[in-house]
Amino acid sequence: MANMHEIEYQILGDDMQFVKIEMDPGEAVVGEAGAMMYIEDGIQMQTIFGDGSQQQKGFMGSLLGAGKRLLTGESLFMTVFQNQGQGKKKAAFAAPYPGKIIALDLSDLGGEILAQKDSFLCAAKGVELGIAFTKRFGAGLFGGEGFILQRLNGDGWCFVHAGGTLEEKTLAPGEVLRVDTGCIVAMQPTVDYDIQLAGGIKTMFFGGEGMFFATLRGPGRVWLQSLPLSRLASRIYAAAPQTGGGGREQGSILGGLGNLLDGDGR
Repeated sequence: MANMHEIEYQILGDDMQFVKIEMDPGEAVVGEAGAMMYIEDGIQMQTIFGDGSQQQKGFMGSLLGAGKRLLTGESLFMTVFQNQGQGKKKAAFAAPYPGKIIALDLSDLGGEILAQKDSFLCAAKGVELGIAFTKRFGAGLFGGEGFILQRLNGDGWCFVHAGGTLEEKTLAPGEVLRVDTGCIVAMQPTVDYDIQLAGGIKTMFFGGEGMFFATLRGPGRVWLQSLPLSRLASRIYAAAPQTGGGGREQGSILGGLGNLLDGDGR
């Protein structure tokens, strides 16, 4: 793409990482709302409608770009950080919860990657963010844990966040891997995927592994995370003090079964 921006970067930290991006004058990075950690003097911020890739195509292009983000459950707006000063300037973007930041060069990955909807952090301006429409889109939409894939197109750098510990696997042609839907961070579009029920009714409700899992079939590279945001949030919610007359059994096995029977189970 002609409007792709080249950037230099450095990923710092261990469990709570951030990426520091260095931009030449005129270069820009587009980031998720709330991801910025700091910017140096000379970098200007501009809120845009959609992902920024359609800005040169007028209002309808912007509307389409924003609509794609709305379908993935993300904010309609993103922020562009452009170096309008003299010399190189740096901007830093922080991970939202413990884990690892992955730098993906789309030019080395065939120009496209599929990523979990809440894993995108920032990218060189010009990387297109869309929704992955496939023949199994419906299964993905209703596959549990918010399993909606974003499609990242372009030939520049993009940065995604994996919760907990990261593992990258390269699947051989025909090799199959079954994964909890929330544990998928990203994968190449050559990887075929499907969403399946975890099993019988007892397995779904009492097995502790969720109602759905993804079947991935190679060839291609996949990136997996050990701590999905949905899992982290549910554990925090379960451990938090309950109010509203929950009683002593609240948070226990007995309380959990009661919530399930009452229709309040999560």
